Amino acid sequence: MARDLFKRGRVASAVVGAALLAVGGLGIVHAQKGSQENPPATFKYTDAKTVGSSKLGFAPVVKAVVPTVVSIKSSKVVQTGQLRGQRGQRGQRGQQDQSQLDPFRQFFGDQFGGQFNLPDIPEQQRSEGLGSGVIVSPEGYILTNNHVVDGATSVQVVLSDRREFKARVIGKDDKTDVAVVKIDAGNLPAITLGDSERVEVGDFALAVGNPFGVGQSVTLGIVSATHRGMRNEIEGYEDFIQTDAAINPGNSGGALVNERGELIGINTAIIAHGSEGNQGIGFAVPVNLARNVMDQILKNGKVTRARLGILPQDVTPTIARQFGVKDSQGALVGEVEADSPAQKAGLKTGDIILEVNTKPVYDANQLRNIISSMQPDSNVNLKIWRDGAQRTLPVQLGELNPEEARNQGGRTRGNNNSADSALDGVSVEDLTSQVARGLGLSAGISGVVVTEVSPGSAAASAGLQRGDVIQEVNRKPVKNAAEFEAAVRNAKDGTLLLVNRDGHTTFVAV
Repeated sequence: MARDLFKRGRVASAVVGAALLAVGGLGIVHAQKGSQENPPATFKYTDAKTVGSSKLGFAPVVKAVVPTVVSIKSSKVVQTGQLRGQRGQRGQRGQQDQSQLDPFRQFFGDQFGGQFNLPDIPEQQRSEGLGSGVIVSPEGYILTNNHVVDGATSVQVVLSDRREFKARVIGKDDKTDVAVVKIDAGNLPAITLGDSERVEVGDFALAVGNPFGVGQSVTLGIVSATHRGMRNEIEGYEDFIQTDAAINPGNSGGALVNERGELIGINTAIIAHGSEGNQGIGFAVPVNLARNVMDQILKNGKVTRARLGILPQDVTPTIARQFGVKDSQGALVGEVEADSPAQKAGLKTGDIILEVNTKPVYDANQLRNIISSMQPDSNVNLKIWRDGAQRTLPVQLGELNPEEARNQGGRTRGNNNSADSALDGVSVEDLTSQVARGLGLSAGISGVVVTEVSPGSAAASAGLQRGDVIQEVNRKPVKNAAEFEAAVRNAKDGTLLLVNRDGHTTFVAV
């Protein structure tokens, strides 16, 4: 069908061309006769040899960048159970439903789903993956995504000139999805590293990689957003550059460059509903973050991060009103961990962190990124909001271990609406010692336990759950159901709850 349409297109073009020639011929003959009213026409034709000097576009940039972008082939052996589990999950839900369950996690390490329909799976199966990478030094160091090489038993790098090299993984960091691989080659073309902090919304962005394995390709778009963090946490630390430049399976680990050909990001993920194709919403790890990870891997062989020891939350408009701050910016301290740098410095639950070393903090995700980019034992000054006034706290940061990194976070969810009956649909009971033990809470915790939350209520939308223990209402402690009800009745401008969930405190604004 495609070939037939192509042929018909050519015939149609030929007919139109002949018609134009005929009309043009008549015009030329008529003009050659000449008259005072209609003088002979003069036509100027483009000389193709002279076009190059004035041609617009990104061809010079692409010519410089393309040799620095490589294809990465990886293979690994997976167990039968893993493959059957994946196949079964896709088979029961269908590919569209599966992508809707996790619409942000569209990573491109596997060879595009072929392994999900194998008829007879042996005890072990070799899985092939395809991604991209960027040469960042002439000595053969390459930046890519962790998920491109994670668990790989062999990694092969193919250069733009089709030379192939066996590569070894120098180090990787699953929290940022960054990995460094090395090939034994010298005098390689290396990309120029840019400064992702200077990237602005509206800047041109070119994505270079090997989408769908068709070969090296370049797509053009703009920067759609910066400092993007997804609520379902694609990575442990998220500070993505968002772009509408087409990014597809196989682009992972490839280059996102600006109009000068400088590397500003490593392409890593897309949003795709119902397919694995590009829908104009792609994400790249900023080059400053990737460079920090790479430098630590090359210097120390691992990535270390600083630790503050709090569970931060975003400051919503409702929370801002409750705490008397002007703007909905900063990170609210939902919990201070025992014996942490934050506790030793005097940080308290309910403090709002406004700045770190004079750098403004906009939300909880940004605070986590700022702290994680620092080295353990660093000294920082936190500007905080407490009891209606600003103050500065000096803090010496600690070191975050991998287990703690998995538990970092804690953001509020839900709407910012307030109403006279904000907690309609919520039922509570006194917290007894027996109930507290059943919830795994330590002795001495007081409050009321939530026994029911109506699904359509404002409290449910804000994230309140059955089994939560409410310890405060609008910054005032409640020890029993009677105190809780009185506090709710007195709430005039929304309700701010301090909730203990699974032994950790967090604020819920209703």
